[in-house]
Amino acid sequence: MYSSANTIWVLWAAALVFFMQAGFAMVETGFTRAKNAGNIIMKNLMDFCIGTPMFWLIGFGLMFGTNNLVIGGVDLLTQGAYSDMLPAGVPKYAFFIFQVVFCATSATIVSGAMAERTKFISYCIYSAVISGFIYPISGHWIWGGGWLSQLGFHDFAGSTAVHMVGGVAAFVGALIIGPRIGKFDKNGKPKAILGHSLTLGALGVFILWFCWFGFNGGSTVNAEGDTSLDAMGHIFMTTNLAAAVSTITVMIITWIRYKKPDISMTLNGTLAGLVAITAGCDAVSPVGSFFIGVIAGFAVVFGIEFIEKVLKVDDPVGAVGVHGICGALGTILVGLFSTSTGLFYGFGVHALAIQALGVASVIAWVAVTATILFQIIKHTIGLRCSEHEEIAGLDSTEHGLASSYADFMPSIPTINTSAAKTSSKEVHVDEAVPVQLKTSKTPVASDVKITKLEILMKQNKFEEFKSAMNEIGVTGMTVSNVLGCGVQKGQSEFYRGVPVDMTLLPKVLVEMVVSKVPVKTVIDTTKKVLYTGHIGDGKIFVYDVENVIRVRTGEEGYDALQGTED
Repeated sequence: MYSSANTIWVLWAAALVFFMQAGFAMVETGFTRAKNAGNIIMKNLMDFCIGTPMFWLIGFGLMFGTNNLVIGGVDLLTQGAYSDMLPAGVPKYAFFIFQVVFCATSATIVSGAMAERTKFISYCIYSAVISGFIYPISGHWIWGGGWLSQLGFHDFAGSTAVHMVGGVAAFVGALIIGPRIGKFDKNGKPKAILGHSLTLGALGVFILWFCWFGFNGGSTVNAEGDTSLDAMGHIFMTTNLAAAVSTITVMIITWIRYKKPDISMTLNGTLAGLVAITAGCDAVSPVGSFFIGVIAGFAVVFGIEFIEKVLKVDDPVGAVGVHGICGALGTILVGLFSTSTGLFYGFGVHALAIQALGVASVIAWVAVTATILFQIIKHTIGLRCSEHEEIAGLDSTEHGLASSYADFMPSIPTINTSAAKTSSKEVHVDEAVPVQLKTSKTPVASDVKITKLEILMKQNKFEEFKSAMNEIGVTGMTVSNVLGCGVQKGQSEFYRGVPVDMTLLPKVLVEMVVSKVPVKTVIDTTKKVLYTGHIGDGKIFVYDVENVIRVRTGEEGYDALQGTED
């Protein structure tokens, strides 16, 4: 007899876990460069689309087949009954869809670590193999009645079975494929390659946090009775607490180490806490989840730095640190914090030893099989794209996409800047030299001196500048959003613990051609509006203009400017 409550709960949880694909897509896209955004989206899409038929074709049988110690059974097209493995009251295909979304999650983790330099066809092949072979076999050891489950290994929702499998494969893939062009200098020192949108990255983290309640909570596969309901509430509590505490921990660590709280690393801290608590969310108390969150926060910061700075492995999104390191660590911590088997609760080291054995065994399995897989791909069709393709971006070279953000141009913000200007006792002066120019008082002929000014300014100064120009009679201008920096290289900052060599700051570039309005008046007014006394106030460039021609009428010189600045 099927249970409506159990079946609906499992299917709802499966839907939430499926939506994690969107979360991973946003995180990986935001933490990489815009020229590869479409490629990242395609990989996350195809992870699920390739993984589903592969898991149906062979993976589900290998994972949940007969209760063999090492491998399930070969069941093409998932035709077996699986009555011994199905949760109480849950139909086979409801359980299948719940498991296939977990499989897709494990496969998609690798996408971020190998981002921006992997051939698309090669990634599709890898995704098929991990979904149909690598993930199901280690999953059988843990969840399919295999040797680890019979030893008492505890991984409730997949810190090891899902996340560490993906994290280890990600490490192997990133190691074999090598770093992105320009990631390390000639001395092996890592250089920051900034992701193009922390906004997308943050959106992805919030989606993943939301969906994790289905990932962990749905793993009860039971929604009947007071015991199950109490377990759901407990799992939601420990999951949420560990994530929140890990986030705070990372924020504090980066605040101390980098002098400012690092946004991208703190977002990774949220995921680290979620990954670490996944194994023991049902078995630890809220106090235990608190400490697991703290430990995960330290692990992800120093783990990501170790992987990049010591091992010289380029992982653009921190997938190895988040899923590999914190997946392994969270699983082992069950042996310490489990209220029914943990060392800290007086149950000895037996459970801790089993957890460590399970983690080591799965690492060995995935490392060996993933190495073989990636080496075969590397020496046949090739794993890495060409240097030209990497520099141009995979969106254009792999998918024929000019830009994932075609026709998009951010507008200049309108900000009220009528408040008093900031004053400062210490004035920093850029390298620009004051310009003194002589101008005619009243132009009367077409050979009057014409001057072009290019003015770089902060975005929040534009509205005030525009009003000031209008007051002195300059109404014609061309305005562009630009990125750039001066000799100060923008400003000192860290990105994921690595100093940024040069920060291109958003600026507004205004171009004006004047003749009737004295150039000195324009310059003096501009300096008055833009000055704050701090680095980055802007620069004024002054050029002589040989001639101006109005296309519509053919007028030249001063006559061509009439109606533009007057």
